[in-house]
Amino acid sequence: MRFLSKRILKPVLSVIILISIAVTVVLYFLTANENYLQAVKDSAKSQYASLRESYKSITGKTESADELPDHDAEVLDSIMDRLHEPLYEKDTFDPNEVLAENKQLYEEFLFQEISEPKVDNLVRSGDPLAGKAKGTILSLVRNSDLEDIISSIQQLEEEYNKNFGYPYTFLNDEEFTDEFKDGIKSILPKDRVVEFGTIDPDNWNMPDSIDRERYDQEMDKMSKENIQYAEVESYHNMCRFYSKEFYHHPLLSKYKYVWRLEPNVNFYCKINYDVFQFMNKNDKIYGFVLNLYDSPQTIETLWTSTMDFVEEHPNYLNVNGAFAWLKDNSQNPKNYDYTQGYSTCHFWTNFEIVDLDFLRSEPYEKYMQYLEEKGGFYYERWGDAPVRSLALALFADKSSIHWFRDIGYHHTPYTNCPTCPADSDRCNGNCVPGKFTPWSDLDNQNCQATWIRHSMSEEELEMY
Repeated sequence: MRFLSKRILKPVLSVIILISIAVTVVLYFLTANENYLQAVKDSAKSQYASLRESYKSITGKTESADELPDHDAEVLDSIMDRLHEPLYEKDTFDPNEVLAENKQLYEEFLFQEISEPKVDNLVRSGDPLAGKAKGTILSLVRNSDLEDIISSIQQLEEEYNKNFGYPYTFLNDEEFTDEFKDGIKSILPKDRVVEFGTIDPDNWNMPDSIDRERYDQEMDKMSKENIQYAEVESYHNMCRFYSKEFYHHPLLSKYKYVWRLEPNVNFYCKINYDVFQFMNKNDKIYGFVLNLYDSPQTIETLWTSTMDFVEEHPNYLNVNGAFAWLKDNSQNPKNYDYTQGYSTCHFWTNFEIVDLDFLRSEPYEKYMQYLEEKGGFYYERWGDAPVRSLALALFADKSSIHWFRDIGYHHTPYTNCPTCPADSDRCNGNCVPGKFTPWSDLDNQNCQATWIRHSMSEEELEMY
């Protein structure tokens, strides 16, 4: 029985339930017991529950909201049409005007005085639930990163984690030195849980399936186009690892949430609530602060490969996906044309708070397997940011993705800087509210206005 497919089992079990109910009803009319009708209902419920448990046992799966939907043909056709067409017709917009409008929209949001999400379930320090979510702060670092990661940790501790005490997990493709481990422990409270792990070489190194000669040729081409990190093999390894491997590491098996922390970043504002509990209580599976355009030369075939996958697995699509965000071709139309259909908008994953259940789900895992077979992590320079963003935009409900507008954050050269109320000391004043980057020629790399316009629900718009 365990080898029968779910599509076969469900109708078979349904028929058995109907037969059981029919037999029970017949018995009722035969016996004319006045109390028997309720017994019929109770028996039917009991038998249905028993059979459903048998179904779960046989298939090893549960029937719940997590079960993949069976979209009807009309819904699928509508979604596929949207994914195959640009959001705007060519020659109906001026990219410079779009950029000006988007910059204005972005600044309007960032200039609003905010402090924290307007929900009634924030968990504060001292609450029994504070620091109790299954979450960890994760850093993929090398021994040489010690000084820079210490700077990031000290700021995060001061602005957030000293009040919640979440553990740290450090991963490295080499063994951590005693100097690194002692350096990290020396700046943290003695009771803070800190774990250090080494990445299995099979999960880090270039897989044997990659044609080394082709890789060298392709990276030589990219290098001549001045594509950053093109010839740095470890960078390709990192992108692949953060896309499809990190959440399988044994040290993360006990966690549901991960907050990614990079060396040499800055935090500018106090966070006075448990961020992991916020995610949990408000049905958020992903949190970000920065939203950018990617270099199209690094992901030339990522979109077409993704669409091939979607054609094979249309039921993985979420009907409330962030499709318009993927298809907006108005601010950087050359990116859209170069990638044959993708805006290149993505969440900048050097800061991300992610529900690992999404990464461990069937759609995400199958998608990663498909991309692995395409080889684009090495023949191109597919990054974990566009890969993760495509999966979220296609397979998740966009309302479950949260922009942490209140978290002041900087990773060169971009910043998320909120405006705090005039009478508040929550932010330290070391960033300029609404200033995305000091370099004006990089303003066109900000995709946040596109997210605001197309993907934020009323609830999200009014969250702050």
